[in-house]
Amino acid sequence: MNYQNYLNHPIYPIVAEAADSLGLEAYVVGGVVRDVVMRRHNTDIDIVTVGSGIALATATAALISPDLHVNIYKNFGTAQFRFHDSDIEFVGARKESYRQDSRKPIVEDGTLEDDQLRRDFTINAMAIALNGPQRYELIDPFDGLGDIQCKIIRTPCDPDKTFSDDPLRMMRAIRFATQLNFDIYPETFESIQRNAHRLEIISSERIVEEFNKILLCIRPSRGIKLLDEAGLLAQFLPEIISLKGVDIINGKGHKDNFLHTLEVVDNIAMSTTNLWLVWAALLHDIAKPLTKRFDPAAGWTFHGHEVVGSKMVSKIFHRLHMPNNEKMKYVQKLVGLHLRPIALVEDTITDSAVRRLLFEAGEDIDDLMMLCEADVTSKNSSKIHRCFRNFEKVREKLIEIEEKDRMRNWRPPITGEDIMTTFDLTPCREIGIIKEAVSNAILDCEIDNTREAALQRMIDEGRKLGLTPLHNPSEQIS
Repeated sequence: MNYQNYLNHPIYPIVAEAADSLGLEAYVVGGVVRDVVMRRHNTDIDIVTVGSGIALATATAALISPDLHVNIYKNFGTAQFRFHDSDIEFVGARKESYRQDSRKPIVEDGTLEDDQLRRDFTINAMAIALNGPQRYELIDPFDGLGDIQCKIIRTPCDPDKTFSDDPLRMMRAIRFATQLNFDIYPETFESIQRNAHRLEIISSERIVEEFNKILLCIRPSRGIKLLDEAGLLAQFLPEIISLKGVDIINGKGHKDNFLHTLEVVDNIAMSTTNLWLVWAALLHDIAKPLTKRFDPAAGWTFHGHEVVGSKMVSKIFHRLHMPNNEKMKYVQKLVGLHLRPIALVEDTITDSAVRRLLFEAGEDIDDLMMLCEADVTSKNSSKIHRCFRNFEKVREKLIEIEEKDRMRNWRPPITGEDIMTTFDLTPCREIGIIKEAVSNAILDCEIDNTREAALQRMIDEGRKLGLTPLHNPSEQIS
């Protein structure tokens, strides 16, 4: 079959012209060929040549424009540039061998066949010739086309060698199965289970990179279940494994928090592409195993799991070398607050409680509400309807209070400097005590959200601590 009509990116005829001028064979290979066959969009284009990839990249760029910048990586024998919103990468055909204790390959020049053999899966080992007698023909020595038609992930050679050589490929197998909704060939999956321990030689950053792609799939639970069945999840996120199982005492049980978490993650993945919101869904009940208690009257309880879970987030992020910045704090915040909106419904929805929630959630209040709604996984349709009706009441109250008080980006009307000036203080713990007391008074609707009222309460709180103001309260108002 001729694939010329499927190769609609303008780079291909230019590469062919450059390859002809250099007397080289050029092929488009890997994921982009897979996606051409599957009619999927892909902006990462890999070109393999039997010869110098750097020379072919340079010649191709020169045909496009003398000003086109080419990134050259001599140590790897690769070159890359951007063209028509795509990353075009060039490499010479090569063969690889690996040491037992490293995933860094020993690389040698090779043929196209050698290059295809080193690929991870048959669906990624196809090539289309861009010049020469086989121009625009599919070169598919391992029947990747057949595996696409059968929706199978399979290695082109012995899977034990494939995964032992580069254990990250085990994560990639499950990622592709999740993204494409393919099955993993039984022999291939059994090999992943045998080699799961080899993941220990892969950096956390690379593992998380693949895991994040799984979390951003339409149905992440499928990938997480496969990671669990393969023995890979336990290698980097054992806390999720700890959620599994149901305990029963005196006929009272609790839901399987592992399965519940997977439902929540799927629910949130259908509503957002925000990776960190998906992480919050994944970790929202992470502390339930640590906080689980049995009460003869109430049954199973998990009191404080949101607080403990919020603290666990930073430990997990640190261990996996994930961002230790606003993204981590965002996940911590949502995990710590995920019970608050439903608690508003169970109690009387007061202005002070809504104010406090708006203040603590800030700009992330909408994401928090999305997480809370995703957390509803009951099989009882009337219960689900009741929960969503209650959440709607909370949303209405949030809008009402926000329009009135503008609490999302609220800051107390007084500052630490106000307190130090009023009481002639240097930095000390009393400043924090007074500031927190004034903030709580506003959030609890005890005083108006004005500078005048805040200054008066500041004076009152200072006097409770035995401090004497230098000025009358009225003189502080400005």
